[in-house]
Amino acid sequence: MKTLRISPETRLVLERFVERPTDWRYGYELSRKTGLKSGTLYPILMRLEKHRLLEARWVATEDGVPPRHTYRLTPNGLELARTRLAEARPRSLVRQPAFCSG
Repeated sequence: MKTLRISPETRLVLERFVERPTDWRYGYELSRKTGLKSGTLYPILMRLEKHRLLEARWVATEDGVPPRHTYRLTPNGLELARTRLAEARPRSLVRQPAFCSG
């Protein structure tokens, strides 16, 4: 399978999952937390699931509300997310020692 391209939007989604990596998340919750519209978010979720970085399941609700999809990171997804997010962090500037004049 091809290497997954990590767009800034995908990075936002992964950041939300890494906050609580074992929790199941609803798309609506992810949309609110990331600010991504459904037309952007759901293709990202489907791509992450296709690459087996997310697992998805249907959750039945009560009172005639249709079942909803929930998502969570797989162990491989968590490893990739942590690695890619660490790579994306700006490198801290190394502080140069003060110049001493004698």
